[in-house]
Amino acid sequence: MNSELEKILNFENPEPGPECDVAVSSRVRLARNLGDFPFPGRLNRAGRKKVIDAVNAAANAAGKYSFIDFSPLSADEAGALMERRAVSLDFVKSPEEKELVADAENGLYVMVNEEDHLRIQSIKPGFAIYEAYGEAGRFDDLANEGLDYAYDEDFGYLTQCPTNLGTGMRVSVMLHLPALTMSRKIQKIMADLPKVGATMRGFYGEGTEVGGDLYQISNNITLGISEEQTLDKIKPVADRIIELERAGRSELLKRSGDMMADKIKRAYGTMKNAHMVSSSEFLSLYSMVRLGISCDIIKNAGYGTMDALLAKAMPSSLSLHFAGSEANRDILRAGYIQSKI
Repeated sequence: MNSELEKILNFENPEPGPECDVAVSSRVRLARNLGDFPFPGRLNRAGRKKVIDAVNAAANAAGKYSFIDFSPLSADEAGALMERRAVSLDFVKSPEEKELVADAENGLYVMVNEEDHLRIQSIKPGFAIYEAYGEAGRFDDLANEGLDYAYDEDFGYLTQCPTNLGTGMRVSVMLHLPALTMSRKIQKIMADLPKVGATMRGFYGEGTEVGGDLYQISNNITLGISEEQTLDKIKPVADRIIELERAGRSELLKRSGDMMADKIKRAYGTMKNAHMVSSSEFLSLYSMVRLGISCDIIKNAGYGTMDALLAKAMPSSLSLHFAGSEANRDILRAGYIQSKI
């Protein structure tokens, strides 16, 4: 593994962010294309390489970044980047020429030759959408000094998929919602979100399943609205869901405190003592233990440790950590979790 990739995979946020009892992380993604090239879906191999060269030149002028060429990466190395949410599942699956430009310490990850020429994303711990927007925007502005973006006065930034026209921006907040899931109120929230221009997705984004009671709340409108307006629309939506989740936790403890304490302590006991833990079981245990931390039932683990395990205990990351071993991965996962908590 090269040193730049190792730096990205080993980086951990020093502490959880705002509203960390419910908000795990915030992400802002900007879709951009270069006006001198066809969209990625119509680019040939030579064109994709030219896009990478152009982005690299702009990024080198903008600051100090890590450049990860995906062509020599193993499946586990690429998968581990996805488990960190530095890249998308579609990006990993694509056989085309592609690259990741990253500044892990500031939570900046730029996918080159995904669905668009650039997918600039900033990921911050906790509920920090404005901070994430600031980080993504800084790279966007600096890169634009050396790149000619595809932009139209009427439609805004031009994107391969029409649903991203306009700002090209998706704002998302990863929320841990065990109480709303247990009470089944989550279904009504999911149904109501489109009415306010938002949507709810799974753990790894669009088209992925929910795991660990983790849900991504994001905007679904990018045309006819500014970046600042988008942020200001998502904030009260996420604020309200956080408020409902906290109220739901209080109600659960009031109504079934002993039963919840038992479930939480059993989950923590399993994490501390199990001989084998599958990735799906880990997500269930993670949710209960994280809930226990917020309810002051679990005192010997923190949000930062639990959230770091969301990447480090997943299959590709484990395979890299234990040098490719797959036969006894569930045993290795159990031991790794115990070493961290």
